[in-house]
Amino acid sequence: MSDLRSSIENAESGRRRWPWIAGGAVLAVLLAAGITVALARGDSGAEAAGDGSPARGGTLQFALIDYQRSPDPQWGTNYAESLIGNNVTDKLTWQDPDTGEITPWLAESWEYNADLTEFTFHLRKDVTFSDGTRFDSAAVKANFDQYVHGDQKLGINPNGAVLLSGYVETRTPDDWTAVVRFAKPLASFLQASSFTANAQPGFLSLATLKLSAEQRTDATKVIGTGPFVYESWEEQVKTVLAKRKGYNWAPPALRHQGEAYLDRIVFNTIPEASVRTGSLASGTIDATLDVGTTDEEPLRAKGFKIIHRSVSGTAIYFNFNSRLFPTNDIAVRKAIQLGWNRESIEKTVLTDSYSIATSVLNKSVRGYVDYSGSVLKYDPEQARKLLDDAGWKPGADGIRVKDGKRLEVKLLGISNLVVNKPAYESVQQDLRKIGIDLQLTVVPIPDYSAQVAKAKTDWNVTAANRSRNDPAALNLVYNPKLGNSSFLDSNSTGVDVNEVTTALDNLETTLDPAKRDACAKTAQDLLVEKYALVNPIYNPSQVIAHADHVHGIVFDAQSRNHFVNAWKSNGK
Repeated sequence: MSDLRSSIENAESGRRRWPWIAGGAVLAVLLAAGITVALARGDSGAEAAGDGSPARGGTLQFALIDYQRSPDPQWGTNYAESLIGNNVTDKLTWQDPDTGEITPWLAESWEYNADLTEFTFHLRKDVTFSDGTRFDSAAVKANFDQYVHGDQKLGINPNGAVLLSGYVETRTPDDWTAVVRFAKPLASFLQASSFTANAQPGFLSLATLKLSAEQRTDATKVIGTGPFVYESWEEQVKTVLAKRKGYNWAPPALRHQGEAYLDRIVFNTIPEASVRTGSLASGTIDATLDVGTTDEEPLRAKGFKIIHRSVSGTAIYFNFNSRLFPTNDIAVRKAIQLGWNRESIEKTVLTDSYSIATSVLNKSVRGYVDYSGSVLKYDPEQARKLLDDAGWKPGADGIRVKDGKRLEVKLLGISNLVVNKPAYESVQQDLRKIGIDLQLTVVPIPDYSAQVAKAKTDWNVTAANRSRNDPAALNLVYNPKLGNSSFLDSNSTGVDVNEVTTALDNLETTLDPAKRDACAKTAQDLLVEKYALVNPIYNPSQVIAHADHVHGIVFDAQSRNHFVNAWKSNGK
């Protein structure tokens, strides 16, 4: 059946409802007049078996560079944790990874008020948790309340206060209606209801929500509504998921009926790239994430499939500390933006699975603006002039000096993505040529987390990215009221903090596409161009290599993987 799409807008009410496609049949859900209607679309990505259907059964052995530190999906902050959590829990909505459109999942339809402070979701009535209890509006309320506020007695820290900024309450007028209220406009909440990356709002059973953080380390007690359930968890070794019997509510956009095809998935933690690729070549594993850039072509030549998706959200960025010497000098920040050769990184570090950043937002995010022809280009002569004019003079060793202080820039980065360190090293070499000593500290996530707590006083640059297919990712990272990754305050020389704050606030005030695009452009203009608070490096990707008997692995809008459609043609 060909994809169908219709859309009826009512700008006054801002109400929105979606009929959906499942198994070739259209289920229309109607509301009152003045609503938007659209058909969800998607592609399972599964190849047909000999009889036209995917094969059922078998165990998928899957390798990861990182490990799951807790089975609690709402707690996890690394890729392994979000990926596994996505297959144990479901979300209210699904975001189309190609268009960014929000389509149904556990919520059949929704509407929102003109102020974007109240979102009403109408839930499916056939969903249950794997312990047999039903998923209803009370479960939505209990999850959002704990997700935002935490529970000190249980040792559960607040995880959703940033994503759900200004959360007031969830009302439950009936068993199948959840009304989520905010103290201020939150346009991005509709996208947040589909969010699948770090500290995600995946739904847990009421029984699980009553458990302490320590009790939730027993993975079998972490109960969701997803297509898989925990079988076992060995920290730093592996996580095993088993098929959830009776599951029948995959996102309609995936066109998947019934239970997952696989019987089991084993997520193996294998930190060394050579061991991951060796295990794949030997047949010990069926697929691996975190494929090294030098391994892509050799694996492809051996008959393995390479699939990838760029991570929607921000680029891998250097966020400048606007208060700490010497990055409190805008000339230094702008010189760093201009002082490194992007073409060199493209040729020597990246593969076709990646791309050089041309804004702080990935081009897959609506509202992206291209700065490759202005401040984000290689212009070492202009960079030198900026530094000369600002009083930075070359020292005896080539590193510039001002007022007796060397131009040393201390960077804290994460080693969780295979491209990070070599890309940073390339930037480091180029900046040294113009007199900047970029000092790199690139460490695993636990060490990064410990150091980033001291970033305000100890680090000139924090290098990372934010996975979120919405321009509000900028608000979460840079708004002084939220992430404030550039440490903006009255001591940020030459930066109008109120101007930046207002521009970021405005991202949450409208869902009108044209107006929101304009807000996103204003925010990027300030962050990238006017105040040079960020130096985008490259757009990260999640790259998977798998044997040719593996099919149907789905990348979602945050480039996390879902395995409800995955299957193996060898049946093992």
